[in-house]
Amino acid sequence: MRTGPERTELPDDLGILAELDGGSPLPELTAALDALCEQAAERRARTVVVLRFTPAPDQTREWPGDVSLQEVKRWERAVRRLERLDHVNIAVVEGTCGGPVLDLLLAADYRIAGPGLRLMLPVNEGHFWPGMTLYRLVRHIGLARARRIVLWDSAIELHEATELGIVDQVSEDLTEAVHTAAVLRGRLSDRETHIRRRLLEEAASAEYDDALGVHLAACDRELRRLADHGAEPAEAQR
Repeated sequence: MRTGPERTELPDDLGILAELDGGSPLPELTAALDALCEQAAERRARTVVVLRFTPAPDQTREWPGDVSLQEVKRWERAVRRLERLDHVNIAVVEGTCGGPVLDLLLAADYRIAGPGLRLMLPVNEGHFWPGMTLYRLVRHIGLARARRIVLWDSAIELHEATELGIVDQVSEDLTEAVHTAAVLRGRLSDRETHIRRRLLEEAASAEYDDALGVHLAACDRELRRLADHGAEPAEAQR
């Protein structure tokens, strides 16, 4: 069992590739994720963070196991930290995966799956684990669809994950898919990635008048960037 991410550089020094064992205990996964975020935060150039998950052969729905509330809080903070990195992050999943993989999958910017993917929602003795997976699932696919999955299905098959937008790409050659996605998404500037995420969050949760200020601030930054690079704003070109 891997106890932390196995890191190698992506081609052309494009980013960081970390392999995580989905069957590792919660504290080990938290430490591995924190270490990955630390490494990514130290990078100033454009970077893509790729998380590739190795499903455990005996993967079950039970999650997070025999842990304390403080350990759960540390895990949730680590996932949120990944979610808020200035760098694009890509999740790569295959096989049957349980709780931690779904947590990180829903926090990723882009999701690639192998053809045999099956997502098992965490259920302990018939009780759904009430972690932030539930929150992200509702935000991602809507209340009605999330209600059906959580109350009745407790599993997401590949075709449904694709239809719901939980998976963005399915590929039999995951190595090639990762390389292509890293090249394409690595072209985004890191600051632009951060801004786009925030605007998307505002659009999903804020009223128009509340979101307007954030969007205008983003427009102002973009106009200043264009001016610094010698490009004329659209109004000036008319």
